[in-house]
Amino acid sequence: MRRRAGFSGVFLGFMIGLLVGGSVVLVVYSRSDAAETPADAAEDVPAQVPPTLPALTATLPPVPVETTSLDSAYSEIDARDAVMIALYEQVSPSVVHIISRTETFSPFYGVTAREGTGSGFVFDTQGHIVTNFHVVQGASQVDVVLADGTSLVGTIIGIDNYYDLAVLRIDVPASMPAPLTLGDSDALRVGQTVVAIGNPFGLERTLTTGLVSALGRRLETETGALIGQAIQTDAAINPGNSGGPLLDTRGRVIGINTAINSPSGGSVGIGFAVPSNVVARVVPVLITNGRYPHPSLGVQVAELGTEVTPGNTGVERGLLILQTDAGGAAQLAGLQAAQVSVGDFGRYVFTGGDIITAINGQPVSRRNDLNLLLDENFRPGDTITVTVARNGQMVEVAVVLGSS
Repeated sequence: MRRRAGFSGVFLGFMIGLLVGGSVVLVVYSRSDAAETPADAAEDVPAQVPPTLPALTATLPPVPVETTSLDSAYSEIDARDAVMIALYEQVSPSVVHIISRTETFSPFYGVTAREGTGSGFVFDTQGHIVTNFHVVQGASQVDVVLADGTSLVGTIIGIDNYYDLAVLRIDVPASMPAPLTLGDSDALRVGQTVVAIGNPFGLERTLTTGLVSALGRRLETETGALIGQAIQTDAAINPGNSGGPLLDTRGRVIGINTAINSPSGGSVGIGFAVPSNVVARVVPVLITNGRYPHPSLGVQVAELGTEVTPGNTGVERGLLILQTDAGGAAQLAGLQAAQVSVGDFGRYVFTGGDIITAINGQPVSRRNDLNLLLDENFRPGDTITVTVARNGQMVEVAVVLGSS
């Protein structure tokens, strides 16, 4: 045991000495490195670094901090923001919140009231408010809420389901906002910046921005509205925006937001607006007469190739006249309707009848083509030339348009 202890002591002493000695060596090395003269350091450089590098590095200018481009970018952003802020402050007071109430009957609950919400805008200084027909359709009461919170009863004085437009009238308060200015929707271009202001989900006077995505869209809504020159935009439009204005960056109304294409019911960037030039044409007539007279041919038709199989007429595309309205334009002009009978398996068989192929030389093959062509180009009382296929021959018939 003593021998082992002695050996352990010797070994321990040896290890301690080794550690102390190593520490001393390290301290000495470090101190000698720290004490190296600048001249010594310079002598070591050529062996480690190419001789041209120090000279090249010394000639490089400092990296400048560019502020001019940032200032310019900020100025552009500030200018765009200023446009939007000024537009909103100018226009939003003239955008109104419309609350429509309808009464429904249930065998369990009796008569119950339902509320709908939409938007509109001040059209003139006489208290006329423009909105969508579907916003007030079937309403027993309509309230118009101004920007300052004033709530007024709105009276429906004119509607047009075809263009989904309606005009309300309110008693003009002392604080009546200024009417908005209508722009020229025919001057719009795809890519142009537009702004929507409305009340999506009841959130009053919400502003969203986007672009004109497309022009001349053919739109047929669930309520039966038919718009052949609808404006498509990616500005966020949601339930409650209906009836509100779509504006250019100068605050001019270039459309009335009316519908969205969405599988979810919310905005997916595909919204549609009634063009302002349609508003300018239709709304004054609604104010004066309560309705807008649409030109009518007075016919019921079927589309060849989709609804009716073409027969041995030599015509593949066109509109077969199934019925003419009594005393209507087509009947008075002598246009002929087909004879209808029931054939095998309950199928309808059409015999004879004129097939409309063109109006004033412009081909038509679909029902909506006919309706849009008449409504956008003619008025009741105008005389048009209808080209029809009759008994294997093309015949032109002059027709004086009626009214619907």
